[in-house]
Amino acid sequence: MEKTWQLALLNWYRENKRDLPWRKTRDPYAIWVSEIMLQQTRVDTVIPYYERFLALFPDIQALSGAPIENVYKAWEGLGYYSRARNLQRGAQTVLERFDGAMPREAALLQKIPGIGEYTAGAISSIAFDQPACAVDGNVMRVGARLYADEQDIALPATKKYWQKEALGWIPQGQAGDFNQSLMELGALVCLPRGAKCPDCPVRQWCRAFETGQVEALPVKSAKAKPKVECYRVLALVDEKERVLFCRRPEDGLLGGLWLLPMLARGEDVESYIASLGLTALERLPLGRARHVFTHLVWEMEGELIYVRGGGSLPQGGAWVEKGGWQALALPGAQAKLVRALEEALC
Repeated sequence: MEKTWQLALLNWYRENKRDLPWRKTRDPYAIWVSEIMLQQTRVDTVIPYYERFLALFPDIQALSGAPIENVYKAWEGLGYYSRARNLQRGAQTVLERFDGAMPREAALLQKIPGIGEYTAGAISSIAFDQPACAVDGNVMRVGARLYADEQDIALPATKKYWQKEALGWIPQGQAGDFNQSLMELGALVCLPRGAKCPDCPVRQWCRAFETGQVEALPVKSAKAKPKVECYRVLALVDEKERVLFCRRPEDGLLGGLWLLPMLARGEDVESYIASLGLTALERLPLGRARHVFTHLVWEMEGELIYVRGGGSLPQGGAWVEKGGWQALALPGAQAKLVRALEEALC
């Protein structure tokens, strides 16, 4: 295949690229923040979060020294909170190991917590125009269709293959724009389903289009079904109308965030309440909620329980004044139940 498709793609990108805030800077920190936020999150959702986050934490020093609660609160609603935690850890690493200046090379960027191969390639190429590739599902889809390649993109070996291939695609001195042009093509035109082939700037070089295989490619094996976990979520309200919230440990799912107490299926509600030195006065249904993580589903049934007494708190627990939980970093997983709680206490 002739190599002129890269120039056609670049020209298309420069004429048609979306007006996005992170495309108006070469600041590696700002580009880093945008790339982390864009992981598994839609562009339209990210834009206001990105702008608020940089207003609160305009540079590595500001993020590094901020209370983690403030960082979580700024991230609230974006999900995958480990991204926020790793951003701060990464900022601290940049200060400690790189004197506050982000390295230019992708290999060094990968030594920073939370920065993997893709993010390192994106930062290195976009901020510093280093010849590094940034290969994700979008790029592998474009490559598989351009070359009518039938390798399974769910396999690590296939990703390594496309990383090597994509590195050879980059026009000299234009790594940043070229990587972004591939991302843009995959996001706007070369879609997983319903590809907009008439609008594609590289259609004449696309073997999948030529052979009618666009919808059949790329090949991707099915993911395993997510595990389903069932919980009873307790909104315990004491005589002062305070509600019990528990802060999860920093490491692990939703680490560092505040949730209403959750009991797994089979755990006894009365025994849990008694273990806190509390007595249940009234129990009311609070509704049901479902939250889907990447490989996990929470099925939750909420219950509002008015209690009295109180001799001990669960680990990480705190009684929060009515409405005071709005200042806490709360995950979206329980948002529906928290809203139901607020309505019940009005």
